[in-house]
Amino acid sequence: MRWPLRLLLAALGGGALYLAFPSHDIWPLAVVGCAVLALATAGAGIRVGLVAGLLLGLAWYTPMFVWASTYAGAAPWIAMSVASALYPAALGGLLALLQRGGRVRPVVGAAAWVLMEYARSVTPFGGFPWARLGFSQADSPMLGVAALLSVAGLGFVVALVGGLLALALQHLAHRPQPRRARALGLALLATGLVLAPAALPRPTGGEPVQVAAVQGDLPPDFTRTLSAERGTMLQRYTSMTEGLATDVADGAAPAPDLVLWPEGASDLDPFAPDGGAAAVARMMPGVEALDAPVVLGATSYGTGDAPRNMVLELQPGQGVDDTYQKIYLAPFGERMPLRPVMRHLSEWVDRIPDWEPGTEPGVMDVALPDGRQVRLGLGICFEVVVDAAVRDAVAGGAELLVVPTSNAWFGEGDEAAQHIATSRVRAVEYGRSVVHISNVGISGLIHPDGWVGEETTLFSQALLEGELPLRSTPTPALTTGPWVVPAAALVVVAALLGLVVRRRSAD
Repeated sequence: MRWPLRLLLAALGGGALYLAFPSHDIWPLAVVGCAVLALATAGAGIRVGLVAGLLLGLAWYTPMFVWASTYAGAAPWIAMSVASALYPAALGGLLALLQRGGRVRPVVGAAAWVLMEYARSVTPFGGFPWARLGFSQADSPMLGVAALLSVAGLGFVVALVGGLLALALQHLAHRPQPRRARALGLALLATGLVLAPAALPRPTGGEPVQVAAVQGDLPPDFTRTLSAERGTMLQRYTSMTEGLATDVADGAAPAPDLVLWPEGASDLDPFAPDGGAAAVARMMPGVEALDAPVVLGATSYGTGDAPRNMVLELQPGQGVDDTYQKIYLAPFGERMPLRPVMRHLSEWVDRIPDWEPGTEPGVMDVALPDGRQVRLGLGICFEVVVDAAVRDAVAGGAELLVVPTSNAWFGEGDEAAQHIATSRVRAVEYGRSVVHISNVGISGLIHPDGWVGEETTLFSQALLEGELPLRSTPTPALTTGPWVVPAAALVVVAALLGLVVRRRSAD
């Protein structure tokens, strides 16, 4: 295959990967994207592999991350897309080396995909694990693999199916009948890997908890520059919660066991020395009227100089009972690496302070009105894409996962749909219900099998009410997940050592 065709294939593969994710949701195209890169790099030189991977990454991430330009402008969006594309570029070069004989190697190639996604998840500046292969599979029959092998293992299976199909196409390109029989066998194996996980059990039983999640939306003329009067956002959430209390008293709504507000629902600092007590007092009437705990997001400086992204638990008759402080801060959103350089890309740089990270995993025990106690696993906003954040919460005994987020930074693009799809995958991975609650949408009550019982639209006021099962039984992914990347590394290292041995034998 000539190099122009290889590069064209790679670019088309990147487009396929983009379309696999929300809001397009054509999940089989993730398999196609992996297959195309395998074909484009098999038998290619390393330089061609690097360029092919780069083109795939640019065609994938540039349209996918367009939401990043909503407020920050085009320069940060392009920089983010190019930086992300460097990882598929490295993958393309590695695949070209591993497949230098010209034959697609499905298992080794899938392991290389796992390493690429891991590298992008932890580097640079802590990484940005958005848009991993597994997160495109919320509606796929392969989703059950996440409960067995974690999101990383699900990505491995997606890439493996793509590699098997690519190898089948290589066999079909040869006329001899045995090659065609092998192609059919590979295609059947790939089909089985896609369909068989649908038969895996996804337990949904558990003690029910009645949840109410409040989506307040932005007030008119309110922007992320906080041009509206302080307290405007909080007023929305307190009035909607007090309205719910009225409906409960009138018998028009079920009494909630737990009420959830999103990230930043309070635009007043609840721990400010000169106004924090008054801010909490404004939150309490709905809490007292419902006689139920409210868990909400707020920004607080307290007595320090750096803001903290926090979740508060309010209890009737008590006020603030517990807090969680976000640990995994988003680079370029909650902390600004390379600030002097970044100033040349966007005027927004110095509007973003360096936030103070928390130190304790996102686990919170909340007493319910009936005397029960539920352990929440908290992942604020982008923490839901960070493996360690979610795994630590579940390992800490979380029975219900809560993802409070804002999404107001990103306008009407695909970010919110991509975000809630990630929460759906996490629900299956750990067998937990997830309350994904956003200021502006998309919010949803997600069951442990990934089904969304209630879901909102973007930029709307909404109250989600429903029962979700509490679960404490661990899925295999809690144990196997940390081993997927090391296992993939062993496969790739063994393959590279094999190349060295064969080269020396040939010499």
